[in-house]
Formats: sequence, structure tokens, C-alpha cells
Amino acid sequence: MIRTFGHHIVEELADNADIPVINGLTDDAHPCQVAADLMTIYEKYGSFEGLKFAYIGDGNNMTNSLVMGCAIMGMDCHVASPKGSEVQEKYLKLAQEKAEKTGVSIVQSNDPIAAAQDADIIYTDVWASMGWEGDLAERIKAFTPYQVNDALVTHVKDNYTFMHCLPAKRGEEVTDNVIDSDNSIVFDQAENRLHVQKAIMSCLI
Repeated sequence: MIRTFGHHIVEELADNADIPVINGLTDDAHPCQVAADLMTIYEKYGSFEGLKFAYIGDGNNMTNSLVMGCAIMGMDCHVASPKGSEVQEKYLKLAQEKAEKTGVSIVQSNDPIAAAQDADIIYTDVWASMGWEGDLAERIKAFTPYQVNDALVTHVKDNYTFMHCLPAKRGEEVTDNVIDSDNSIVFDQAENRLHVQKAIMSCLI
């Protein structure tokens, strides 16, 4: 298992390895986390069919993997990010191609309210991923309209679910009222990382 920065490093390792290589995280993708997220959603709802998943915030490695996961499992996914911080085009296109087969929509916009409208699940992540911490002040200015707070969740369904891959920066991408609410399942996500990683290893051994 490798957790690194450049995605090409994982690909190079896999090309030269004679054993399975698990991507623990790269700048482009975080598939193990998304597997845990999907498990948590299935635990909560029993199905992916008919659900609207909204991601609000940075189009980072989490978002690249989430749009793929939603497309594969058959769940509508609406992403809202500031201009210049959208999902990488190659991952967005690949997810949309997969979504055509599962009959769902993968939408990227710059409008957090439209993305959140009538969503069953609302998800966010830190505004400054690893390697971007030096730009935090600038990013806070750009991302403040994308905070998941009491105002934004008035647009989602009343029985919505809040998700975050943790650790969270309270007061930045999410407010205490949301992450500490009864709608939040962030600790279920954290627990399920253990179970999903065991399942991945079991499949590969």
C-alpha cells in the first residue's frame, strides 16, 4: 500500500510490482476513502438508487474519486466548487461516461445552492489539502461561499445526511452546528475505513 503525492508514483510502482498495489492516497485520487464512504451510505440507505449526493468545496483527490464512485454505484452526484477548483476534467469525463451506463447524472457547477438542492447527502472536505496549506488565506476567501452551514442545509432534504472524510476544519468548510448534528455520520465513515480496508486486503491476498 502506498500513500504519496504524484499519482504517477503509484502507477510506476504498480507497473514494476509482482504483487497487488493499493492506492492509499495520491494527489489525484483517494479510492480507499471513497469505498468506506459508499459502504456508509449503503448502511444508511440500503441502496444507492434514487439518491442525490452533493459535494460542496474543493475539486481535489476526494472529489475525483467520489464522482467515479457515485457513477459506478448508480447515484446522482452534483459537485459545486469555486472557479479554478473544479474536478479534474479527465476524471469528470470518465465518471460521466460511466454514469451513462448506470443512468445517473454527474454534474459540476460553481453554484453550491443548486448542487445542494434536494440532496439526500451533502459532503465536504478541507479547503487546503496536503501541499496547499501555504495558500490557505487566499483559499478561505474563495471558498467561504461554499461553507456547509445552517443556511446551505436549508436547501437539502430535511432528513439529509452530512459526510466528511475527516479531519475537519471547523469554522472553515463546515460549521459546528452541521458536523455535530444528528444528521452527521462522520464517525460511521471513520469506523468503516477499518472494515473496508480489511475487505480490500482480503480480496487481494
